[in-house]
Amino acid sequence: MSKASEANEREAVAGLLLRLRELGVTDHRLLSAFEQVPRQSFVPVIYLDAAYDRGQFPIECGQMMTSVDLVARTLHALDVPPNAKVLELGTGSGYQSALLANLAEKVISIERYRTLEEKSRIRLKSLELDNVRILLADGSNGGDEQGLFDRIVSNCSFDVVPKGFLDRLSSGGVMVAPIGPGDETQILTKLTKVGSRFEIENLFEVRYQPFIPGISEAI
Repeated sequence: MSKASEANEREAVAGLLLRLRELGVTDHRLLSAFEQVPRQSFVPVIYLDAAYDRGQFPIECGQMMTSVDLVARTLHALDVPPNAKVLELGTGSGYQSALLANLAEKVISIERYRTLEEKSRIRLKSLELDNVRILLADGSNGGDEQGLFDRIVSNCSFDVVPKGFLDRLSSGGVMVAPIGPGDETQILTKLTKVGSRFEIENLFEVRYQPFIPGISEAI
């Protein structure tokens, strides 16, 4: 990378951190993760100059790379402690997976598209993030990972509260997921397990593709 490119990247990251603080994201560990993970490594080449902008980008398999601002607000709500075991539904480009790897002790990320699974695995390996596993699997059952999770984050929407996933949360665990019709605006929802019940907090409106069970057969 040229000195000019490095300077532009530093400027873009600084602008991002300032914007995140204005959005109310003040957690030092989360801001540090955004500094550590190079978003350019995950953004399609034609969008490199806009890597830290507010927009989202189309990626393979008809999917979208979520805007960096939305990723930050989601992870801020997820509030990942250092010793957490995290389940991510929908790996996509792998960018959020890399951020989670900088925040948690262990990350399991499930992707139904082989192309996305393979490419994200390569990107994460290049960053030497050995505490994250990318699985090509049916997300309905959390892949082959046994036990409970401290945090679950979904990059796809559910028509109703996904009780099956809530059963995979440890006591005090948190799930953040878009809830609402797949063809309409949804509400990003924070669900916190308290004993045998769940506290529900509606955060803000989002638009995600709906959860689809199974593994894609073609791509």
